[in-house]
Amino acid sequence: MTTTLPPKIQRVDIIGVPMDLGASRRGVDMGPSAVRYARLHERLRRLGIEQIEDHGNLQVPDRESAAENESDAKFFPIIDAVCGKLATLIEKAVSEGGFPIVLGGDHSIAMGTLKGLRAALGKPAGLVWIDAHSDINSPETSTSGNVHGMPLFFALKNGYADPLRTVQIGLRDVDPREKALLRESGVRAFSMSDVDRLGMTKVMEMSLDIAGRDAKSVHVSFDMDGIDPSEAPGTGTPVKGGLSYREAHLIMEMLAESGALGSIEMVEINPILDQRNQTAILAVGLILSGLGKSIL
Repeated sequence: MTTTLPPKIQRVDIIGVPMDLGASRRGVDMGPSAVRYARLHERLRRLGIEQIEDHGNLQVPDRESAAENESDAKFFPIIDAVCGKLATLIEKAVSEGGFPIVLGGDHSIAMGTLKGLRAALGKPAGLVWIDAHSDINSPETSTSGNVHGMPLFFALKNGYADPLRTVQIGLRDVDPREKALLRESGVRAFSMSDVDRLGMTKVMEMSLDIAGRDAKSVHVSFDMDGIDPSEAPGTGTPVKGGLSYREAHLIMEMLAESGALGSIEMVEINPILDQRNQTAILAVGLILSGLGKSIL
């Protein structure tokens, strides 16, 4: 097996966000540690990354000491404050030529990542969102009040994401009221049925045409529940019929080959529900594929 690096990716900035306030099930706060334990640093060095800047984990208040505040968007003020700190780190990393790798935590942290990219790039990044769920519920449409089901709604509302440059892949569990929001948003969504009919190569070609092909202009936000639970059991909201191991890697490989990928986010890894750290190990492999690791 040989490895190659996409042009100009010589520095990565790793940021852990042990956020679990956006979800009901506990455990995703341990996700960043699980990914690091899966030899992330070692494997990045073997890939040829010259500079690895690990910023550690952002401080996130414990659920037991946090005020829930709003029942329709639980813990939102706290989540928003942490996302603001994440955005600052993302903006600084990109401005210094780094390639951000964000480790979650639940998917609510995407609001901070996208906000930071918007500030650094002067416009929203193209967005490839891998997920079983569309995460575009509003506080009014959500039945749970969990913010990890709302980050795309808030990102679009605040201008951190451009609906015309946003693609979702792998959807198979979308709330009834959420479907209307998704249709109205202008976001291009590829369900698992679309993946089955079109094939992942065609889906990714179309996705890159939408998200953009300019160098380092695209962000991939990868919820591990987008992958079938037979391959990624360590996630809090598993849904059968997800992406295969190879389909997930092909997404990242094609993003790397395009030269458009500028940042990676891996979220919803729950070690409590995992089997021998299988999901975190897979997440590291996907990161490497996004950075240019290839079979030949």
